[in-house]
Amino acid sequence: MSLSFSFTPFLSSFLIIICILQADLASTTKIGKGYRLISIEESPNGGFIGLLQVKQKNKIYGPDIPLLQLYVKHETDNRLRVHITDANKQRWEVPYNLLPREIPPSPKQTIGKSRKDAYTLTSSEYSGNDLIFAYKPDPFTFSIKRRSNGQILFNSTSDESDPYNDLVFKDQYLELSTKLPKEASLYGLGENTQPRGIKLQPYDPYTLYTTDISAINLNTDLYGSHPVYMDLRNVEGEAYAHGVLMLNSNGMDVLYRGNSLTYKVIGGVLDIYFFSGPSPLAVVDQYTAFIGRPAAMPYWAFGFHQCRWGYHNLSVVEDVVDNYKKAKIPLDVIWNDDDHMDGHKDFTLNPITYPRPQLLSFLDKIHAQGMKYIVINDPGIGVNNTYGVYQRAIEKDVFIKYEGKPYLAQVWPGAVNFPDFLNPKTVDWWGDEIRRFHELVPIDGLWIDMNEASNFCTGLCTIPEGRICPNGTGPGWECCLDCKNVTMTKWDDPPYKINASGTEVPIGYKTIATSAYHHNGVLEYDAHSIYGFSQAIATHKALQGLEGKRPFILSRSTFVGSGHYAAHWTGDNKGTWEDLKYSISTMLNFGIFGVPMVGSDICGFYPAPTEELCNRWIELGAFYPFSRDHANFYSPRQELYQWESVAESARNALGMRYKLLPYLYTLNYEAHTTGAPIARPLFFSFSNETKLYDLSTQFLLGSGLMVSPVLEENKTEVKALFPPGSWYNMFDMTKVIFSKETRYVTLDAPLHVINVHLYQNSIISMQQGGLISKEARKTPFALVITFPLGATSGTANGNLFLDDDELPEMKLGTGYSSYVEFYATMNKGSVKVWSGVQESKFALDKGWIIEKVIVLGLHGIGSAFEIKVDGDVVVDTSKVEVSTADHESIERLEDQGGDKMKNVMVEIKGLELSVGKNFAISWNMGIKG
Repeated sequence: MSLSFSFTPFLSSFLIIICILQADLASTTKIGKGYRLISIEESPNGGFIGLLQVKQKNKIYGPDIPLLQLYVKHETDNRLRVHITDANKQRWEVPYNLLPREIPPSPKQTIGKSRKDAYTLTSSEYSGNDLIFAYKPDPFTFSIKRRSNGQILFNSTSDESDPYNDLVFKDQYLELSTKLPKEASLYGLGENTQPRGIKLQPYDPYTLYTTDISAINLNTDLYGSHPVYMDLRNVEGEAYAHGVLMLNSNGMDVLYRGNSLTYKVIGGVLDIYFFSGPSPLAVVDQYTAFIGRPAAMPYWAFGFHQCRWGYHNLSVVEDVVDNYKKAKIPLDVIWNDDDHMDGHKDFTLNPITYPRPQLLSFLDKIHAQGMKYIVINDPGIGVNNTYGVYQRAIEKDVFIKYEGKPYLAQVWPGAVNFPDFLNPKTVDWWGDEIRRFHELVPIDGLWIDMNEASNFCTGLCTIPEGRICPNGTGPGWECCLDCKNVTMTKWDDPPYKINASGTEVPIGYKTIATSAYHHNGVLEYDAHSIYGFSQAIATHKALQGLEGKRPFILSRSTFVGSGHYAAHWTGDNKGTWEDLKYSISTMLNFGIFGVPMVGSDICGFYPAPTEELCNRWIELGAFYPFSRDHANFYSPRQELYQWESVAESARNALGMRYKLLPYLYTLNYEAHTTGAPIARPLFFSFSNETKLYDLSTQFLLGSGLMVSPVLEENKTEVKALFPPGSWYNMFDMTKVIFSKETRYVTLDAPLHVINVHLYQNSIISMQQGGLISKEARKTPFALVITFPLGATSGTANGNLFLDDDELPEMKLGTGYSSYVEFYATMNKGSVKVWSGVQESKFALDKGWIIEKVIVLGLHGIGSAFEIKVDGDVVVDTSKVEVSTADHESIERLEDQGGDKMKNVMVEIKGLELSVGKNFAISWNMGIKG
């Protein structure tokens, strides 16, 4: 449940750009003259340490910090760190226990030391394997270069004519900039809804500060803070990518001008990490190796999910599950928003509408079928002396404080206090409350919402005397506490105003007062944007400790590293065609952020979608990594069976999703081990194709499964961009698109059709589908193998990961997992398909078989058909059936430079190949003229 109707109106993109241009012009007065490097020496743990002295003091945004410590280290072959902080005292940083990383030398360890080993203070370089750190001492500037070709990736130099400053470092204002070449395409810097697509646009605002402001607000700071960007450049036809992370949890504006980028941060330190790439996939691999690999998701999480705020009683939920089954639409997970709660209070059940005996009976029924049940949980704990959760929290002293008392706010239960997840006692208490609730209701996961943190009030509040708050008659999100503004401290009213909520609202607006404090005196001012992150970590620990199972957590607020613990949905979206389109860019951004399990509310959170829109949304949403229909309390019902046309589209699109579950789950394994996004932009696989750099209306699942949805009203065709090669239609594999170069192709897309194409040189594993993933997972496998259309030689490969998805760890070597690599070659008239199995026992114990092999793009099939299993020839192939069907291309193949020979799909059925054994199939191709 979200603050669906409590949002600030958004300006048009044009007006926003004008405002930022004016602000940029107004800020051309230079702030000081930067810093000079006065000493430099080797660090005991590698790298080097320098001292920076301010050159010209000024009081714009407060006094300068006179002496800074510079620490630079090549932490790995492909990761370089530049860390700048106050040389005389410790400053706030993202806690090292939340995001584990190397701790730089303490400033106290370096101040006053002998400098007889200091380097000569001239311009110099510090080289690593992939990256070079180069610096100039006065004024101090630095650049990061790629060692292989000298390409400058980051350059902090500020010329007199530049509209930004040299390095600025004050207590509450830090500024650092980089020049950028015109060919740089940037992605990231979220979370925000980007109406112009995934590629960052000059002078669009990028403010990072976690905020409960609905996703319908364009170009504003939303629920998450991810101060990382990927820079992709094409130099003479060759693509190079790198990543830059400004690891800082304080509020910041990032001003991108096209030829430069400026960070304006209101606290903390400058802690910058550079990831050398050079491919987009390598950047995300290096980034997630640092921030934490994405969480392993259970198999059922890739099924379809249904939720609604407004399932008033248990019988409604039961009807929803039954109606999905009657409509033959797949459903794995049923959710409750806060309807199940007693008075909106966490860890409670409404005894009237969700009586525990009936709920347990319902859960027994769906659990036996393989379905799962997830409920919402907000961080605000209702202030109520008869409420056990609150009583235990007060006893354990777990809340964020203001002037020695728990900070008072208002959310759905009314007056609440917020747990302080930076306090180890709170983590233990939270885990105990989750354990208690799980004993009450055997939930299968938790949805943590409103954790930016959201507050319906602003300032310092008290519970009113003589009136009920909330009174139950007005909107639940209107503040009913007695509140006064908190502006007496520099933390509540900092000198530099970030563009919070797109309108420069105070940073304590509708959240916890920023002068409130956490464990050990940590200010909310500093820790605000990591609140949801710290809650996700505590929730993950608690769920994993329940039964030793793999946790599933969905979190609205995220930070750097959140993907290591939780999935994410994109918050309050509208049921509009524009929001349908925006959902793709947000999803692709989160893949770059290391949160690959992501999706938007299918059909929109509010208001009511049209029937046509809901058709198109489930066609797209069936291919989100996280696929969930969710609607608002005030919206009409929009479960997929409510319209027969939508039900048909759902059966088609989700039917394909459930067949592809082995492929999606293998992508989950790849994400967990390498960080690779499940859904990714096309330029991840075709990085040299510059036409793809701003494509935001199509995406890939994995490296070669392309989804091209209809995103406009009253359209029965879609104009899709195809990179060079052969692309096979997954719904009719005889149909193929062949391109010599990246080009647009107009595809038929009637109401119930979504275009999904598989690229050449691929092998993907599929099963027969079903209405629940547990049952679909028991069906036989099919392999789909794609060769370039019309080619006489080629290769293809793919993989399959299988495990017991209840286990917390997702890895090989446990005895409960198997990994299979598939290969295929076509050469000199012969075709061979074979497998290599690692850790075969699990697959063998499950009895999985490959029943069918489909090979696309061949010239035909001839003689000498042979099957081997573990090296032994299978003599009896009497059950094996081989058939062919001609491929159809929208255009003649010869028009695209191919030959005139017919090409066919070859289907081999009746196989009984054990997934857990190595096999080989070979035959002569023959010629079909």
